[in-house]
Amino acid sequence: MAKSLKLIVEALLFASDKPLSPPDIHVCLPDVSLADIKSALKVLRYEYEAMARSYSLREVAGGYQFRSHAEYGPYILKMLQSSPTRLSRAAMETLAIIAYKQPILRQEVEKLRGVDVGGILKNLLEKGLIRIMGRKELPGRPLVYGTTKRFLEVFDLQDIDSLPKLKEIQALGTDEEENQQSPPEEPAENRGEAEEAANQ
Repeated sequence: MAKSLKLIVEALLFASDKPLSPPDIHVCLPDVSLADIKSALKVLRYEYEAMARSYSLREVAGGYQFRSHAEYGPYILKMLQSSPTRLSRAAMETLAIIAYKQPILRQEVEKLRGVDVGGILKNLLEKGLIRIMGRKELPGRPLVYGTTKRFLEVFDLQDIDSLPKLKEIQALGTDEEENQQSPPEEPAENRGEAEEAANQ
């Protein structure tokens, strides 16, 4: 039964166009316990890692999904004859602010960025990367924004807590600055000889 359950779970994952959580799978298999479903998922993850395939079973956006490895992306894109939708720097900055500060008002995003973000918010909403979470109890009842499950899928995150901590990002910047070494200083005697030759 364990083997057939594993294969059924595998088939559901392959057929789904979005990550499936154990409760999602349980809806399709009400006679199977959540513990057995989680066990089947664990076995599948291990098997795909051991097989060293071009894809693996990843935990993304609160569920599980088969994901091809990044090094095969160019070949897949060539097959699909399309390039990935890229976000502008302004859109990425806006998205980062929303991800880290959510729930957040448009006015708060604009205060942090210093520019109008109406068009960018509309673009991010259309791409399904952010959503309207509701309205804040302030005059005019402004909209409150947050990220979506699609955001987690696109950035390969298990949940919002998987975002790098701000301290980690700052530390990365410090490390890069330390690695940028200045050119070695010329010995004093060489500098003196060069200056003397220049004065002749």
